[in-house]
Amino acid sequence: MKVALVGATGLVGTIVLKVLAERRFPLDILVPVASEKSVGKLICYKGNDFAVVGMQTAIDMKCDLAIFAAGGDTSLKWAPKFAEAGATVIDNSSAWRMNPNHKLIVPEINASELTAADKIIANPNCSTIQLVMALKPLHDKYGVKRAVVSTYQSITGTGVKAVNQLKNERAGKETEMAYPYTIDMNCLPHCDVFLDNGYTREEMKLTLETKKILDPSINVTATAVRIPVKGGHSESINVEFLKDFDLGELRKMLHETEGITVQDNTDTNTYPMPLMANGKDDVFVGRIRRDASQPNTLNMWVVSDNLRKGAATNAVQIGEYLVNTGLV
Repeated sequence: MKVALVGATGLVGTIVLKVLAERRFPLDILVPVASEKSVGKLICYKGNDFAVVGMQTAIDMKCDLAIFAAGGDTSLKWAPKFAEAGATVIDNSSAWRMNPNHKLIVPEINASELTAADKIIANPNCSTIQLVMALKPLHDKYGVKRAVVSTYQSITGTGVKAVNQLKNERAGKETEMAYPYTIDMNCLPHCDVFLDNGYTREEMKLTLETKKILDPSINVTATAVRIPVKGGHSESINVEFLKDFDLGELRKMLHETEGITVQDNTDTNTYPMPLMANGKDDVFVGRIRRDASQPNTLNMWVVSDNLRKGAATNAVQIGEYLVNTGLV
């Protein structure tokens, strides 16, 4: 199998390479794709060197699968061209997520919706993935009426520029600014750009993508906050259900859900943290408790590595499903 990786030299792209190798993805030829300035650079994958090529060269190589770890503009321009050349595209950007003609996939939830006709498949936003992973089993049992989400998001979600800003600020050096303010020792209630409705684009992704993946009847409101952390995103989630729930049964359901690890023991100070989620693929859930202020409502704390399950791992898992079901 010939697999193109668009954005192979970027932050997410390098994690995709790592995940492909770790999960022993069945590729024979890797086609790393990047900007023209990186063409010719060698990318090492499982002991073999592969030269970076440009977009058109990769399209002409007739790949079976193309994983896009680049920006939305790149995906809008080039993903259809890869698809026209016969590749199935898995796109990490926001370009296709809310397009009604393209499916938004978290494999543990809705991979069964995919068919051979789906040539461009959207990977959800990183903060959405961990949210819907935690909500899915609970929605199936109790029906989610409304979720209030506050996120505490890693700087790696912004990219290399943000990582360098934090690093340089901590070292007392001048730095190029990824954010409008200092991020070290600070919290910015400002992820992505502000929209006319007063929300940020990141906050609306949580609302709209959850509806598309799980159920359009679910109401979600979010506040997204950037914090000086590198290991993963954290979310405080307040969920109101249509039905009452048994807390023990609810914990058991989460514990038995593929891709979720429950870390919830206040006696031993056990709860999810980005420091511990870093480099792992699961979504970690803890601080599970009833909301004492109103009926049928739960509080929980959800953490996941935004570069892995929030991006690279989810994309590779989609690829695995396509291979295992003969769709590529």
